[in-house]
Amino acid sequence: MLPPILKDKLRLPVVASPLFIISHPALTLAQCKAGVVGAFPALNARPESQLDEWLAMITEELAAHDAAHPDQPAAPFAVNQIVHTSNKRLEHDLMMCVKYKVPIVISSLGAVPEVNAAVHSYGGIVLHDVINNRHANSAIRKGADGLIAVAAGAGGHAGPLSPFALVQEIREWFDGPLLLAGAIGTGGGILAAQAMGADMAYIGTPFIATDEARAVDAYKRMITESQAADIVYSNYFTGIHGNYLKGSILASGMDPENLPAADPSKMDFDKAVTGAKAWKDIWGAGQGVGAVKAVVPVAELVGRLEREYREARNRLCA
Repeated sequence: MLPPILKDKLRLPVVASPLFIISHPALTLAQCKAGVVGAFPALNARPESQLDEWLAMITEELAAHDAAHPDQPAAPFAVNQIVHTSNKRLEHDLMMCVKYKVPIVISSLGAVPEVNAAVHSYGGIVLHDVINNRHANSAIRKGADGLIAVAAGAGGHAGPLSPFALVQEIREWFDGPLLLAGAIGTGGGILAAQAMGADMAYIGTPFIATDEARAVDAYKRMITESQAADIVYSNYFTGIHGNYLKGSILASGMDPENLPAADPSKMDFDKAVTGAKAWKDIWGAGQGVGAVKAVVPVAELVGRLEREYREARNRLCA
């Protein structure tokens, strides 16, 4: 069952995934105002003192929006915390989330009870992203409120499992909030995620190609020109397997068909394995990229997803 924060103010059952480097207040605010959960990684605020400024801006502007539009309140926002030893900012960034009572925290790359307890201390919820059933079990045992099943085809760091298999295995024992990530770029995909057992869709790639996204124009253009065959799955750039645009790998002087394997123990979010830095030069994207045809405002993208979602539901009901 979904808690009220994940359904009451939403136009669509969608959480916009936090995009490393790309997500910032302008994008997050546009997502929330359009009626989906907006999110950004805490590490995108650099230096770390900027996170305080960003959270103040977002909370104040959303409060002002709700006061001016009581009949159409904004959706809540989320902050992604990388719970990994290479993230030296975790304690500071978590303190900022507590200070501003961030409604939703998305934890990645490690399930830590202390992080969950800190968020629960003010009434927030924690969604933890997982790529297999073992990680899912561990996250819930350590106090996470919900799960994000990151299946094959998801942009950025992604698992190898079919969404059908991953959702099925998790739903055998977990009846709490479950989101699905992996190549969801249409309203029909959102409905399909719900049909197979997820509560919500977790969508990233389509939001890269929006006016508000902090991505260079070449990146946005490549998103609109790519298909599923243009996605490369590799762990070379960060030490963890992820999906990337083949064109960006070629532009960085590498052969996307012959990338060596990396040592996962050397993962560092401030450094890259090569001279090209993921995600600055090596661009992440999911296999659902073919659904993105143009760079549009966030409001227009969410409008398209809502229209397609309703059409798909009506088609199935008929």
